Amino acid sequence: MAFLSEALGRIKPSPTVGITQKARELKQAGRDVIALSAGEPDFDTPQHIKDAAIEAIQSGKTKYTNIEGIAELREAVRAKFRRDNSLDVAIEETFVATGGKQVIFNALMATLNPGDEVVIPVPYWVSYPDIVLLAGGTPVFARADAGSGFKLTAEELDRRITTSTKWLILNSPSNPSGAAYSAAELRELADVLMRHPQVHILTDDIYEKLTYEGTFATIAEVEPALYGRTLTLNGVSKSHAMTGWRIGYCAAPVPLVKAMAKLQSQSTTHASSISQWASVAALNGPEDFLKGWRKSFVDRRDRMVTGLNAIEGVECLTPPGAFYVFPSIEGLLGRKTPKGRPVETDEDFVMGLIEEGGVALVHGAAFGLPGHFRLSYAASMTELEAALARIGDFCAQLR
Repeated sequence: MAFLSEALGRIKPSPTVGITQKARELKQAGRDVIALSAGEPDFDTPQHIKDAAIEAIQSGKTKYTNIEGIAELREAVRAKFRRDNSLDVAIEETFVATGGKQVIFNALMATLNPGDEVVIPVPYWVSYPDIVLLAGGTPVFARADAGSGFKLTAEELDRRITTSTKWLILNSPSNPSGAAYSAAELRELADVLMRHPQVHILTDDIYEKLTYEGTFATIAEVEPALYGRTLTLNGVSKSHAMTGWRIGYCAAPVPLVKAMAKLQSQSTTHASSISQWASVAALNGPEDFLKGWRKSFVDRRDRMVTGLNAIEGVECLTPPGAFYVFPSIEGLLGRKTPKGRPVETDEDFVMGLIEEGGVALVHGAAFGLPGHFRLSYAASMTELEAALARIGDFCAQLR
């Protein structure tokens, strides 16, 4: 429509949200659909966090807060970064927003000008390039496919950096692949970045607590000299099953924090006061529940990897983190579904599967890497077993 902005025309709706919404609509219409398209832990928010939210409501902590977040949460963020990541963060370098996505949005909207480039490893979380485009920047895609374990190499990063590069976005463990960078791999990337002082780093560590092999590392911890150029993003959505509470936080240079606060003052102003108090309890409280969660996720992951690799035409790596698998289905393309739908692309496969097989996944092209799909194993083992059987049956009937 003529009255809509040109900026809005640069982006598309979130594919993951779209597929999940389609699955919801099919269910409402009475169809039997197993939805494995959303990136949301199926566990409940721990009770001590819910109790903190209730206490906040009952004690009247329901008013406006500071834009950057309540002091108690910012101190909890400082303590978390010190405890988990060996980062000595000043309170002025902390920032709280309505989810991790708003932190990314604020940072890129506050810093990008036309012509500025942002290096994004492929596959990527679906929102990275669209937020860059909305902010007026230019996404530059760096290949990080199965051959490198879905991780950006130092050589590829060096090839993609130009004099116009303003940001590199890193995500570890990764959505959609579950790939996680070791300290040694981050060291190699850091060596490249040290040669390009104009490049800032946005490291999305939202799946930090869901690392199953090795030890989690973040780039400002590996190379302290990059600290002043790094925004280290995290949140409580994945680590504490608090997706709907909408709290993301970060550590960033003070000028960037002030710029993000200026922008946020004209949008959401601040995150929900109740969610902020709940997040204080989350960051300062016990994390013993994570041991059981991680074991469940590893059991589910291993079952999915084994089951998917048993299907002809499917190849699936074992991801060391997050709760996704990202298998290749190149061997299945060029066929037809049981009802005669052509399967020329991964999107054809995903749409055929949801309509004819009753399983909702997200096609790889949505993450920049066609010929794959993303499956979220943040569901019960019963649902996953049923989904695996349906996927196997559907694939077996492709002709």
